[in-house]
Amino acid sequence: MNLDQIAGIAHQPKGTARGVAVLTHGAGGNRESELLQRICDEWARRGWLAIRYNLPYRRRRTKGPPSGSAATDRAGIHEAIALCRSLADGPLIAGGHSYGGRQTSMVVAESNPPQVDILTLFSYPVHPPGKPEKPRTEHLPDIRVPTVFTHGTSDPFGTPAEVRDAAALIAAPTEVVEISGARHDLGSKTLDVPALAVDAALRLLR
Repeated sequence: MNLDQIAGIAHQPKGTARGVAVLTHGAGGNRESELLQRICDEWARRGWLAIRYNLPYRRRRTKGPPSGSAATDRAGIHEAIALCRSLADGPLIAGGHSYGGRQTSMVVAESNPPQVDILTLFSYPVHPPGKPEKPRTEHLPDIRVPTVFTHGTSDPFGTPAEVRDAAALIAAPTEVVEISGARHDLGSKTLDVPALAVDAALRLLR
């Protein structure tokens, strides 16, 4: 198997990989997202093989929001996790930004036994902007692996309190990494977002 199957790009560590981190993008993005590149660089710097990949809808068309069935995107996530599990020994950490993270969390929720060791979610869309009455949290109680939420305090997809409430639904240890002042893209001029997220994942792994 090779990464072309998932339109994936590898960030190689020096020496033998301690494990694998596999991450995907948000609804309007792709594997070239600056956030994904920086996070994968950080994982590789810590000695992990890191893979960023395109979801199936993005492989079909280079621009635009998700199209077709979200179930197809989840099938692509299953494929990516299975492939990356075969690339190196050690733990497997999976997740993504916004839509990609949400779909990955749904894959993890429906997998028994779990396919991953840690779930890492960036800007999890707790609800659509301005619509807190439409939560996207119904599957979270079925997640049984430690989970990190890295979230901007000014993200319209969920307040810090709403993210903490969502994290509390998960039947495993969680950590919420708040990025002060950041919006949905998790941009910050003062905080090293990738380092904070990786630190939190490694704490939960231990």
